[in-house]
Amino acid sequence: MAGMLVSSPRGRADDGDDRDDRDPRIEKGFDIAPIPLNFEGKNRRLVGIGSYIVNAQADCNGCHSAGPASEFAMGGNPYFGQPEKVNPATYLGGGRNFGKISGPPSPDIISRNLTPTPKTGLPEGDQTFEEFLTILRTGKDFDHLHPNCSMSVTTNCFPPVPPFDGDLLQVMPWPIYQHMSDHDIRAIYEYLKAIPCIQGNYPGEPADRCAK
Repeated sequence: MAGMLVSSPRGRADDGDDRDDRDPRIEKGFDIAPIPLNFEGKNRRLVGIGSYIVNAQADCNGCHSAGPASEFAMGGNPYFGQPEKVNPATYLGGGRNFGKISGPPSPDIISRNLTPTPKTGLPEGDQTFEEFLTILRTGKDFDHLHPNCSMSVTTNCFPPVPPFDGDLLQVMPWPIYQHMSDHDIRAIYEYLKAIPCIQGNYPGEPADRCAK
């Protein structure tokens, strides 16, 4: 399925499409990136477009930081009338707790770490682009962290009654993102590969996640 999605003609554009050279999102994306970017082995144009989408349109850090208290650096919270400065120590590192969305034994929904690991250079839990595309198109939770309850799974699970489907991400707005073009989703993925690894706050995250 993922393979078919990747080759879909809808919004499809090759990474080297000449139209990217004229896309004003590229330089704007570089201007607003709150962290240093690693362009080695990356498509620079896609990184710029991805930064624009992540930081100016999708507000990914709003959910994938540790929460409002640490999303912005000291003195850089625009909601307090301060010049905006994102906290690089928590940027896209996950850990924001959205609480429960159903009764016990429903799990707390906690945002994932989107930053890449040095081991693979891949973002979002070392997901391949095909997996990342499937997540944004279908909401599939490859980590299977919040299953429906069963005879063998009785804690940290959704009660086995509709409407909750533990195989799908329940908070991430993938029903909106699924309408994006393959090209723009690829740009987001390329940007996430270019940002620094963050030792996030997700429960169970390895202590050496960012070790080389």
